[in-house]
Amino acid sequence: MYGTSLATAVIMVSGMAVSGTAAASQGSWLTVGEAAFAQLKLGGHKVTIRANQLAAGGAENLYLIEVRTRDLPSIAATLHRKLKHCGGFMFHASEAQARVALAGGALRAVPLSTRPSYVLANQALVTPILAQMDEQQIAATIIRLSGFVNRYYSSAHGAQAADWISTTWAALAAGHGNMAVTQFDHAGYAQRSVIATITGSDKASEVIVLGAHLDSISLSAERAQAPAPGADDDASGVAVLTEVLRVLVQADYRPRRTIKLIAYAAEEVGLRGSQDIAREFKRNKVDVVGVLQLDMTNFKGSSKDIYLISDYTDGEQNRFLEKLIAAYLPTVNIGSDRCGYACSDHAAWSALGYATSMPFESTLAQDNPSIHSKNDTYANSGAQAAHALKFARMAAAYAVELGTDSP
Repeated sequence: MYGTSLATAVIMVSGMAVSGTAAASQGSWLTVGEAAFAQLKLGGHKVTIRANQLAAGGAENLYLIEVRTRDLPSIAATLHRKLKHCGGFMFHASEAQARVALAGGALRAVPLSTRPSYVLANQALVTPILAQMDEQQIAATIIRLSGFVNRYYSSAHGAQAADWISTTWAALAAGHGNMAVTQFDHAGYAQRSVIATITGSDKASEVIVLGAHLDSISLSAERAQAPAPGADDDASGVAVLTEVLRVLVQADYRPRRTIKLIAYAAEEVGLRGSQDIAREFKRNKVDVVGVLQLDMTNFKGSSKDIYLISDYTDGEQNRFLEKLIAAYLPTVNIGSDRCGYACSDHAAWSALGYATSMPFESTLAQDNPSIHSKNDTYANSGAQAAHALKFARMAAAYAVELGTDSP
């Protein structure tokens, strides 16, 4: 683990000095990776560095910065525009929370109290479930979610989209006697996260999390009103979760471990929803044994099918995913890529020491060029959900293998 060096006196990013006294009134804290910090310098944004730290393996520097709250929209726009999917920042409600996240970015090993066996021993359960998964079901969810004007975290549309997911999941869960769907409230905005829980039997205290973010964003200045269908980013991930839930109910699957499917609010503005939930789990000492993030699953921009993100994820769980894909989806080609700091909600869990993985639709350099705009539509993902179906089958296999974990 690497030490933290505190910034002192005056820091210049925009070419204008910001004193420690003035900085105290700025009001918002971010942790950012080196690529994001470089973009903020180039963009002339005023920031004060409060701390910096070398990430695990010396891959990059991480920074804790303080910014003026009124500058957050322009900062977020700069990072989304320049870094596309990989925004490279996490928003924090306090400096104390930011320091926890900064320290988590340097974790060299995941201190799990429980490690799954990672043995594939449930083919009799998994194989029939995968056979029931349906591309058209996934497509229907993508089309419905991308039909909202936008799903921006602070807009009425964003709140309505969360309610629609909750209602849809609750209707599915009604066919299973051991499922519940709840909504998680967040301070400062109306959009709520949605959590579907399948309670385990003899290992119920051990939890597996599968997540995707429900919000969308436009780089227009009028974000709360601007069209942002977000079909790929990330209606496709929520659609995958929805299909996983549907087939688990249909199979009447009863896990030993508890499984939680989570549609996170407010990912696009600094991973706010997932951070709230991960911190809540940490405070309650929930034994999360694995986290899978599904952020953009339906645009096949590269030669291989599923790219496992290698940084800010858990190497042992990633190797398990490789083995799982090879066993259950033998025609699917696996690649690897690096995403950078805090590029999706898995980073909120990783910062607190949980084992995470993030399979992605393409290389980062070849991902969907229409995201964060009015053009991120189902049509511009080829009017198909065949690519997302691969992720759905992988996610269902992950849920059942780790949910049962009984060699």
